[in-house]
Amino acid sequence: MIGYAGRNRQTVNYLKTMYFDTPEWVPCGVGFLPATWIHYREALEDLCLRHPRIFPDYKKGCVDFDQKVMWNPLYELGRHTDCWQAVWNNIDRGFDSQVEVAPLTDWEAFPAWKQKLPDPMKDDQFGPRASWDDVKKGMEEAKARGDTASGGGLPHGFFFMRLYYLRGFENLMMDFATDDPRIRELIGIIRDYSVAVAKKYLELGAEFMCFGEDLGMQTSLPVSPEMWRKFVKPTYEAVIGPCRDRDVPVFLHSDGHILEIIPDLIDVGVRVLNPQIRANGLDGLKKIAKGKVALSQDLDRQLFPFATPIQIEDHIEEVFRGLNQKKGGLMLQAECGPDVPLANIDAVCRAMERLCKPPDLGAR
Repeated sequence: MIGYAGRNRQTVNYLKTMYFDTPEWVPCGVGFLPATWIHYREALEDLCLRHPRIFPDYKKGCVDFDQKVMWNPLYELGRHTDCWQAVWNNIDRGFDSQVEVAPLTDWEAFPAWKQKLPDPMKDDQFGPRASWDDVKKGMEEAKARGDTASGGGLPHGFFFMRLYYLRGFENLMMDFATDDPRIRELIGIIRDYSVAVAKKYLELGAEFMCFGEDLGMQTSLPVSPEMWRKFVKPTYEAVIGPCRDRDVPVFLHSDGHILEIIPDLIDVGVRVLNPQIRANGLDGLKKIAKGKVALSQDLDRQLFPFATPIQIEDHIEEVFRGLNQKKGGLMLQAECGPDVPLANIDAVCRAMERLCKPPDLGAR
């Protein structure tokens, strides 16, 4: 367990929420796609400045509205080849890319592909990995600020999605169905890379780890729970298990319907889960997850562009009332694209302020 001593107020509150230890307020936040900043510019900045309790670290001028340097190359126009030899394409700057060329669509390419495998200690998804010395320094600086030394984790789509980035989705489903021995070999290659990276962060002193990929579809898992446990869970155990064994909390993001495997995710060591409300349903999350794992609850992004501000506030209140407990375990998160009206983003912020009661922390 991460201790509270020497941590700043915001970090202590987050930790207390994660550990079900009666936090002072319900952590909450609103995030924006790069395309949202490109679209709204100063108007979005003004909104952030009007809600310092939601954006405590925001200062006028701190965001480049044109997003000249994207934090992730996949938000840039054009084609991008990753370290696994998959080719991505972006056709709308500020939104995410999709894999356009899966290098292992034909298993005949497998032998040559294996000759160019990424080195987990040197190769990041799109270029050389940051210096491990710099990573360690960043962790130490975070602890000095009173934050947790979160250090890192693995990029979105680190395993299950990586499999279909390489094979193509339909091919992967057939591989699972036939238990092709080559898919077992591919799983081992990706697992070994991921385990090496995760263990390196632990070795450097990471106190908190983040992982993410979309394990579900809109209304169901893409495979049966039994097949998920056969092909996916062992790698999750290999990657996340060492964190659990060292009592290092793990945050896992997953879009899509994942209700049937939430107990499995808790079992392998996930302490904070970031599921979607629409795909899983409030009743399902209350039954399967409430009180069993801390929820960084993703609010209904599919509602935000089309609802009225009152409908949005009602939605957030329903989720809050359904999942909140005095002992903690709930955080609220909202992501807004450029199709969400500013009035609706404002409604999200107002509802969070009213229900979650974050203090005005100011700049730390």
